[in-house]
Order: sequence, then C-alpha cells, then structure tokens
Amino acid sequence: MRHQPAPRPATDASAAARPLELGVVIPTFKEAPNVAPLLAKLEAALQGVAWQAIFVDDDSPDGTAATVKAVAAVDPRVICLHRIGRRGLAGAVIEGAMASAAPYVAVIDGDLQHDETLLPQMLRELQADRADIVVGSRYLAAAGADASALGARREAGSRLANWLGRRVLRAEVTDPMSGFFMLRREMIEAVAPTLATAGFKVLFDILASQKTPPRYLELPYEFRARVAGDSKLDNGVVVQYLGLLVAKLSRDLISPRFIMFGLVGASGVGVHLLILRSLLPFGFSAAQLTAALGAMTSNYLINNAVTYRDRRKRGFALIAGYFKFVVLCSVPLAANVAVATMVYERGPSWWVAGVAGAVVAAVWNYVTTSRAVW
Repeated sequence: MRHQPAPRPATDASAAARPLELGVVIPTFKEAPNVAPLLAKLEAALQGVAWQAIFVDDDSPDGTAATVKAVAAVDPRVICLHRIGRRGLAGAVIEGAMASAAPYVAVIDGDLQHDETLLPQMLRELQADRADIVVGSRYLAAAGADASALGARREAGSRLANWLGRRVLRAEVTDPMSGFFMLRREMIEAVAPTLATAGFKVLFDILASQKTPPRYLELPYEFRARVAGDSKLDNGVVVQYLGLLVAKLSRDLISPRFIMFGLVGASGVGVHLLILRSLLPFGFSAAQLTAALGAMTSNYLINNAVTYRDRRKRGFALIAGYFKFVVLCSVPLAANVAVATMVYERGPSWWVAGVAGAVVAAVWNYVTTSRAVW
C-alpha cells in the first residue's frame, strides 16, 4: 500500500539548536495514510518550537508503524513505539508521555480530527504558568455546537459522558473526555502508577488522579471529520468508562478492571439463574453444574470483549484461552455446587442457593484468570 511521501527532516535551525520543549504523543491504529499529512501539519504549526512526535502504534495491520519508522530514519524528531500484545488509547498515551524527555507533553489523535494550530497557544499558556493543563474543547461556545464530525448518536453519548465526568471531578470542565490536551510531563509521571491503561478517557483519569486540583484552561476548536483510521469508541469502551467512574468515586480502592469483571460476573449470575431455573426438573445438582458451565462460558466471552479488550484474544488463542479459563474456574466449581446444594437443602429458595454458589468462586476466578488467561 502506498502512502504519501514522508516529510523531510527539520530545517528550522533555531528550533533544532534549542533544548527540547514539546513532546507530541500520537496514539495510532490503522492510520498509515495520516502519518505524513499530520507531520506536515505539525511542522507548519510548530515553527520555532523544539518538538518531537511520538507515535504509539498498537501493531496496526496496515503498516502504520513501518510508515512512521521510515520517517524516523531521516527525521530524528519522529519516534515510533510499536506495541505488541497491548492495546488501548489510555495505555498508549501513558507510554508515549513517559517516553518523552520534553517538559511539556501534548496528546493529539492520528486521525486529523484535532486542530494542531492550537498547539503553540497551549504551549504558551503552560510556559507562562497560567495553567497546569490546557484542554482542547469541542463544546465551548466559541467553538459552536459543532458535532457533525461525531454523528448524532456519538454526540449524545459524548455529552452524557462529559456530564458524568464533571459530576465525579466536581469541576466545570466542558470537555473532560477530550483526547486533545497539553500538560506538564511531571503531572503524568506523578500519577502514572494509578492510571488505567485500558479505555480511552485518559484526560479524565489524569484530572481525577491528581492529589490537588490542577489549574486548567480550555480552548475552543472545531472537531474535524475523520480522514482515515478506526474509531476507538464502541460499547466495550463505554463499559470501561463506567468502571473508571466507579473506581474514581472509590478513590481508586477498587480497580476499573475488577469493577468490569464484577459487572460481567453479575451478568453471568443472570445467565446462571436462567439456565438453573429451566433445568430444575432434571435435578438441582445437575442443573447447578450445567448453569455454572453456561455462566462460565458467557463470562469468558464478555470478559474477553470488554474487561480485557486491550489484550483481546482471537482465533486459536480465543479457544485455547477458553479451555484455560474453564480449567481455572473449575477449581472452585466443586465448592460452588456443594455450597449451593447445602443452602438449597436447608430451605431457602432456589435462586438464593444459586447465587450463594456463584459468589464462592468469584474472587478466585478474578485473581487466577487475570494472571493466567489474559
């Protein structure tokens, strides 16, 4: 596949002679055609600034990493972090920011939807110490009610996510879900161990994780239509975001992944009870065993798609992972059936017995499968 030619190395001698000022982190997935246009836009916008572009690519099948490396071979400002076996925008942003030596770090999408001409103003605001973080907002009045690039459904979902985010942050940030922002690198370094690497609401996570509320400034911009690449927003990301909200409300006492695992487990309880009720005529123990296996299968498939979407298994790995999951979850299965049968025989209703058995195995399943399966 042919893409646009790579831009030539920088010829701005004044910028090249100055210490590095800005690291621009660009998470990518299947965005090879955008690499050259984006670098050309950064070149034009950041004249006089000593900058570097850090592309963090999640092993794109279209050769995005190879395209970036071809540019990096002739332009030392360009860096490629080619991630294998890891996915997720939040993790990509964190790794890219931690890889930069620049005092200031910007995050911008690789799909050309963000307005790179705001970067110099963002940098000036930070250098003048007027803010700790500068956010590009799609929702400020000056930017207009521009939502055409998102589409009606995604626009409504984005506004709801922002509203929920503001309630948790207790700050009137108009776009806490923005993927376009700039901050001091030390702000990310200070909270990096607590940040969730799954999902894509990394700005919200950074803001919510600070020990003291950061000073923020928002600048309006027009959200452009996507040029190439895949949208990172789907139902799995929505569930991850809800898990992140709950985690922040708990002051990070509960991890977002554990919350998602628990939600999936709750859906598995529903599957379990449905199967159990339908098979009760064949005997409780047999029905409980079949229901446990059915819930186990449901939990595995949903966890693979949602809870561990950044490590999602496909093809043969999906099948192999399922058998490993079943083996690990079968260890407490005997206790599950024994406890449920004991409770059932003592008189409570069938669903209380079923839930009692399911709860017994929950913690074991999370700890073991998170380490051995994903």
